[in-house]
Amino acid sequence: MKIGDIVRFLNAVGGGKVTKIEGNIAYVEDNDGFETPILVKECVVVDPDGGMMPKRKFGSNEPSKYEAPAITHSKPAPNTEPGNAETAEETAGGDVLNIVLGYEAREIKHLNTTTFDAYIINDSNYYLYILYASRNSDGKWESRYNGIVEPNMQVLLEELNHDDLTELERVCVQYVAFKQDKPFKLKNPGAVEFRVDATKFYKMHCFHENMYFDNPVIAYDIVKNDVPQRSMVIDSGMIEQAMREKKTADKQQKKPVSKHADKQHKKNEIIEVDLHINELLDTTTGLSNKDMLDVQLKEFRRVMDENIGNKGQKIIFIHGKGEGVLRKALLDELKHKYKHCDAQDASFREYGFGATLVTIR
Repeated sequence: MKIGDIVRFLNAVGGGKVTKIEGNIAYVEDNDGFETPILVKECVVVDPDGGMMPKRKFGSNEPSKYEAPAITHSKPAPNTEPGNAETAEETAGGDVLNIVLGYEAREIKHLNTTTFDAYIINDSNYYLYILYASRNSDGKWESRYNGIVEPNMQVLLEELNHDDLTELERVCVQYVAFKQDKPFKLKNPGAVEFRVDATKFYKMHCFHENMYFDNPVIAYDIVKNDVPQRSMVIDSGMIEQAMREKKTADKQQKKPVSKHADKQHKKNEIIEVDLHINELLDTTTGLSNKDMLDVQLKEFRRVMDENIGNKGQKIIFIHGKGEGVLRKALLDELKHKYKHCDAQDASFREYGFGATLVTIR
């Protein structure tokens, strides 16, 4: 960060232009001319020296207005060389990689007609060489963006219209992390491939608040705390086996849970229960957050009560990460109503941070 940069506050609404830096304190002037002192590590540079980054009115819900030309598919980023390493001030904890891909609607209230902006977030002290690509109908990959993303920066990758969304069925982000002109801990290069559900771009409830954005977005964690979130599978045999296991698991999950069925479970067979509200209800129209939580807890109690006599049974409740409200409610239920059951986080490799494993004792 340096004087003249446009920044956004990490843990508060607002931001503006850096007018002065004293030690680890930056003085940020907002649109009304007020100057706010704030720790440098609490700021994210979104427009260095009025460069190619999008201009945004901080602390406002107005749609973004861009001064940079639109980035077209399959063209490299304007800046493909890392900048002066002396200007890239490092932040505490920034040697751990965190990379996020986010899609933001320009007009969130008009999802049927608006365009969308794709951003990559580099929340680390490393430079990243990024390749953002999508797979075409022939099974080959097409580059949509490639270039250098500087440390602790947000970069606009492309603008998408509704026709473009059909091209995003499979997306891959490849990255190589390094530092310029200074020693650093080597990070493994990675490739994270995942499916983008185009139907979510038409549903307002699929856009969520995110610490890196002023407005709700559809966000995908590419790397979290140095761990790739969806490692690309390159073994065709493993893919075929995973597809067979998925079909088997789907059939088992569709079967109604009953005391009869529980007695037939093998000891090493794990029951999976998805508590996401859209899996339990066809629509949530008119329901408050408390109403939806009650529905999820009712399903949790039903499954627990029907399996409570099956000692050794393992049940995975998929609740998602979110704000942790549902997970806390489940743990409270287990603590007070199902005291003889053990609970722990489910496999991170399979479920991320969004599932709890319960063992009936």
